[in-house]
Amino acid sequence: MALENKVALVTGAGRGMGRAISLALAAEGAQVVVSDINMEEVGDTSIAVRQLGQASLAINADVGQLDDIDRMVKETVEGFGRIDILVNNAGITRYIDIMDVEEEDWDRIHRVNAKGSFFTMQRVAKELIKQGEGGRIINIASIAGKGYSGTSNAAYAASKGAVIAMTYIAASQLGQHDINVNAICPGSTLTAMAESTMAQRAESMGVPVGDLQARRSERIPIGRANEPEDIAAMAVFLAGAGARNITGQTFNVDGGLVMH
Repeated sequence: MALENKVALVTGAGRGMGRAISLALAAEGAQVVVSDINMEEVGDTSIAVRQLGQASLAINADVGQLDDIDRMVKETVEGFGRIDILVNNAGITRYIDIMDVEEEDWDRIHRVNAKGSFFTMQRVAKELIKQGEGGRIINIASIAGKGYSGTSNAAYAASKGAVIAMTYIAASQLGQHDINVNAICPGSTLTAMAESTMAQRAESMGVPVGDLQARRSERIPIGRANEPEDIAAMAVFLAGAGARNITGQTFNVDGGLVMH
């Protein structure tokens, strides 16, 4: 129980990577506050955390809204007395060719992925500084932010590049408070959002989605896409004692798609 008595906040926790991360943290002893815009899904995640023997709170929040971020953090502290770990996971995308990206697409994606991630990180960091006991911030970026050409769209890649950049700067400025800030960069991961994006891509190309799924596996050196639990395992490591001297780093979990 490496995270016993720790309180974690996970955004975008209703399904996919966020749900897997929440359950993995709970399995290591953390109490987990889970948030999402879909209250039914995040409620299910909260129940699953409690079934693992850990306290949990489900919060309906849109990280693109600063008032929601403030409320989310306030309810976490009121409910558990503190925050030790933030997993900044909430994110959105869809398949869009570069010539078809419109202002509305750009603003919608960056509102959640870049703006939401930054202000959630900032708000939690204020709490960690106030507590005076350090903490862990884990941002979920993407290999798209490192230029992976198979990204869903350029606006998404730019938003995840922003997450990587803010991770570096936050780590350099929050280190004096013993706050570690790192990012995980998933590659192809078997989530509902990713599979929906692949279906959109297949439709635009006029090919069976099965063909694209087969090509995906062929491009990955290790021969398989991530399960959400692969990302969760890295999050647990970065939240634990073994990563106490790791900060300002980005970790690809992608089967070898991007090797830098």
